[in-house]
Amino acid sequence: MTMSSAFTRIHELLDHNAAVRGGNLAVLDNHGQRVDWADYAALSEEYANLMALDGLRAGDRVLIVAENALTVAVAFFAASRLGVWAVPVNARMAPHELDRIVAHADPAMILFTSAISPEALSHAEKFGAARVVTGAGPVHLLRRKAPPDEGTAQGADGVAVLLYTTGTTGDPKGVMLSHGNLLFAAQASAELRALLPGDRVYGALPLTHVFGLASMLMASAFAGSSVQLAARFSPGGLYQALRDGVTVLPAVPQMHALLMAYAAEHGHDQLDSTALRYVSSGAAPLDPAWKRKAEAFYGIALQNGYGMTESTAGVSGTKNPIGQADISVGPPLHGVEIALDDSMGGEPGVGEVLTRGPHVMKGYFRNPDETARAIDPDGWLRTGDLGRIDANGHLHIVGRCKELIIRGGFNVYPPEVEAALNDHPAVVQSAVIGRPGEGGNEDILAFVQLARPGLVEAGELKEFVAGRLSNYKRPSRILLVETLPASASGKILKHKLLSHFAEALAQPPAGL
Repeated sequence: MTMSSAFTRIHELLDHNAAVRGGNLAVLDNHGQRVDWADYAALSEEYANLMALDGLRAGDRVLIVAENALTVAVAFFAASRLGVWAVPVNARMAPHELDRIVAHADPAMILFTSAISPEALSHAEKFGAARVVTGAGPVHLLRRKAPPDEGTAQGADGVAVLLYTTGTTGDPKGVMLSHGNLLFAAQASAELRALLPGDRVYGALPLTHVFGLASMLMASAFAGSSVQLAARFSPGGLYQALRDGVTVLPAVPQMHALLMAYAAEHGHDQLDSTALRYVSSGAAPLDPAWKRKAEAFYGIALQNGYGMTESTAGVSGTKNPIGQADISVGPPLHGVEIALDDSMGGEPGVGEVLTRGPHVMKGYFRNPDETARAIDPDGWLRTGDLGRIDANGHLHIVGRCKELIIRGGFNVYPPEVEAALNDHPAVVQSAVIGRPGEGGNEDILAFVQLARPGLVEAGELKEFVAGRLSNYKRPSRILLVETLPASASGKILKHKLLSHFAEALAQPPAGL
């Protein structure tokens, strides 16, 4: 695949597909919408006209309060046509969280996907937005006072999307991704998955998150593949979609675990699909036992990858055959550089992962100091993740710089402890953090989500991991929880664990 130099803004992908495969299916969603490429492009023009009639101009921001649906996809490409910045946020965030983003982004318009999301409708009513019927379905719109002009750069260097991320601090930061960033990520993701026009990509990953936006929606637009959007993940819905023709499944570990649990409850230990050809997992490290289990279920290889919002999702990815023991996140994508800052690792061969290339963000919106801390003068992005590079040039993520646990003078990397816990058949996922303890040591706290309550006791899990971990790596305490605080993409929000489970942590340990 070679990207045409004519592609300088993301909506041009839509126009290209409309010209060469206009009648082919482009998008279907679980709200009954099905459009071909010609209609997809026409709808984006309708939305662009709507924005223009409402006074939006290049450099303005349009906030999109959304759950996955055709209206959201159309709005991204409509914004591109005008040089407007799309600012997607998940409709399920709390009102005060949305207020903080509105105050920071200062959008000229807010679009709410109110017809398909009760939460979006609730936000729309709070803001006093007006209902508008469009070709892609009803939405609510709010026109706000024109904000200060943030620049009208056109072409590949212009900002296409402003994505807000909490990172590990909990403070929202607006990541400015250019059209060039997204076009590069679209091509890299399409090539990694060998996407073709006949593919159907399952889209439960939120379009308000970089993984769903870049690696799913934009990659599909680059390749001319169709995308099946799901507003909310459900294992039953995914199971049916995989049996009905989905060929490519990008997901996070929690989705895979819940799907396999759903299938097991219905008497299936394998997925019966003749169409599925590619499955990937992102946002969390793999462990060998879980990878083998997933591959046995799907009947094909499980690929892994690594990226972050600031790198427009993609940094590296695997192309392994089924059964290969490799649990790395693969070599760097074509055109991407990686390096390690070994002053941050604490042990030989481990360092903070740095990356450089066309995937690196333009910077943080209205935050030059944070931008300078994140990107050095030579263009290297500091990821905040600890990693090592093996003899094959494959990257292994071993933890976050700020999450490294020091116990008994030894370094403990949370992903290794989590992998041991996740190896238990009753465990869906786990999260491990450190907390200051006695004598300068850190206590290792493990929060574990089970497939069903009561399947295993904390004491049993402690015995289970004892045979898999050195003494200093074993959890000081294991808490069994119903759910773990997570972002819309499924990424566990570790910075919220202590506050979220403060009451449980205040109770005496049960059996530990």
